[in-house]
Amino acid sequence: MRLNKINKHLVAIMLLAVMAMGVTLPAQAGDKGPKMTKQERVCLRNGNKLYGKKRYAEAEVEYRKALQANPASEKAQFNLATALMRQGSVTSQENDDKNPMKQAEGILTNLAKGAQDKQLRGKASYDLGNIAYGRQDYGKAIEFYKHALRCNPNDNQARQNLRLAQLKKQQQDQNKDKNQDNKDQNKDQNKDQNKDQNKDQNKDQNKDQNQDKQDQNQNQQNQDKQQQQQGGMSQQNAEQVLKAMQDRERATQQRINAQQAQQQRHERQRTNKKW
Repeated sequence: MRLNKINKHLVAIMLLAVMAMGVTLPAQAGDKGPKMTKQERVCLRNGNKLYGKKRYAEAEVEYRKALQANPASEKAQFNLATALMRQGSVTSQENDDKNPMKQAEGILTNLAKGAQDKQLRGKASYDLGNIAYGRQDYGKAIEFYKHALRCNPNDNQARQNLRLAQLKKQQQDQNKDKNQDNKDQNKDQNKDQNKDQNKDQNKDQNKDQNQDKQDQNQNQQNQDKQQQQQGGMSQQNAEQVLKAMQDRERATQQRINAQQAQQQRHERQRTNKKW
């Protein structure tokens, strides 16, 4: 925990150092290098004076004049890039061709790869590292600072910024891993939650189905019992009705038999009567 606090303070201090450094200062017209034309030398000096007064747009004009005098001038190219960087913004869209930072980046990339002056290759790489750092592309910034140190091992600013970029890259990776862990954890939690919900839902469904089945069985049993009861009452009523019918039929038959017997007696009496 204490180490993390130290790292945070170190990062803050180094960040202020990077912001104060900005871009590398323009190359001076009197520096060692390929022979210059008079017009090129004059324009470079004028541009550097304007740059020192923070009149970067006017300095850009003078550097372009130097390039007109000598299109192959690496110092004029580098100084033009520094003036453009001061007028641009690393937070703008990278594909914005109207952004001066985009133009500066193109010039510096060519110099970092193919400049004959080794010192200029290192300075161009250093400035490219600062651009990448401003975009929070710390991996690319690390590579540019390393290249700057290979060109100039005594460049303490590049060494300091390299360490800062490495610390920021480490923090960035840790945050990325933490976010991924949180994402995986949330995914697992959602998965477990959905699993529990499905389990509870299935449990409730099975419980409801079992309850419905029990209710159906109970209703069926009640219906069967009721039908049996109703069936027993019908049979009893039928027997009672049958017995009543039999009793009525027996009584009717007895009445008919009595009437027939009485009629037969009358006929015998009439037949036996003497005339």
